[in-house]
Amino acid sequence: MKFLYFDDYRLGIVKGDGVVDITDELRDIPNIDHRALINGLIARFDDYRERLSAVVAREDAQPLSGVTLRPPLPLPRNIDCMAVNYMEDGTRDAPAPINAFHKSQSAIIGPGDTMMLDDIPASVFEGEAEVAVIIGKTADHVSQAEAMDYVFGYTNFIDGSARGLSSGAGVFFQMKSRDTYAPIGPYIVTADEIPDPQNLQVRLRVNGTVMQDFNTSDMAHNIARCIEWTSSIHTLEPGDILATGTNHRGLSAFQDGDRVELEAEGLGCLSINIRDDLKRTWSRDTRLEHAEQGLDGAHTPQLTGKYAE
Repeated sequence: MKFLYFDDYRLGIVKGDGVVDITDELRDIPNIDHRALINGLIARFDDYRERLSAVVAREDAQPLSGVTLRPPLPLPRNIDCMAVNYMEDGTRDAPAPINAFHKSQSAIIGPGDTMMLDDIPASVFEGEAEVAVIIGKTADHVSQAEAMDYVFGYTNFIDGSARGLSSGAGVFFQMKSRDTYAPIGPYIVTADEIPDPQNLQVRLRVNGTVMQDFNTSDMAHNIARCIEWTSSIHTLEPGDILATGTNHRGLSAFQDGDRVELEAEGLGCLSINIRDDLKRTWSRDTRLEHAEQGLDGAHTPQLTGKYAE
């Protein structure tokens, strides 16, 4: 199944090119905000699966073209993001030590929404193409052998970053946890529809040009290990998001007016907009292209606008 929110946060299931509204079928799930209904459903999915399958089979779907898509998981309790979790096409000699960071819940946006580039002295703004795991049941010190049993499904995830901010306390928080810096969607695909999440092609396009193109088989620490490790630090709850990292070689500067599309195999296409009221510019070089030219720094420098050197 593919779950999404639409219009005024009605919850639906994709059926062909349309969506079947299931909100009223879930009226017995306690919630004080429709945006949290999906969390309650995930926690009780085994009890609802057959009923929802029957609803989708008998009900007509509204065309997706006629609705406004929303983030498919607007209110996760946790957004855990794995750091440096790819072998970068074999350019790393060994896996980096397993590590992660938190993003704020308010960083979540959805299909068609806009990532805002703040008036801050970041050296570059980037967005990392990632596959995110949606946790299906409470996970506390879960073993790697059992970890995949705790997965509800998957979604596209863009990890927005404002890099190069001043050193000192909270630099990673400043870089990663800003409002609009966690686009997800367009829907959550249940785990049974993704036979091998460790073999998915991931592509990110900027204005139609492919910038990132890699496979999840290149992960340094696989999904099961990531769940084992994060659940040893804090309890994961149904509806939590675990973003699995990216191959950094294709990262490039996001800038005003960009249309960004992320398409991980089987997870649909997440399309967002970029807005920078300061109209700053950077070269379109990827990190790999920048390095191949022998240029200084990890990424291309700002060319014009406020904060350009």
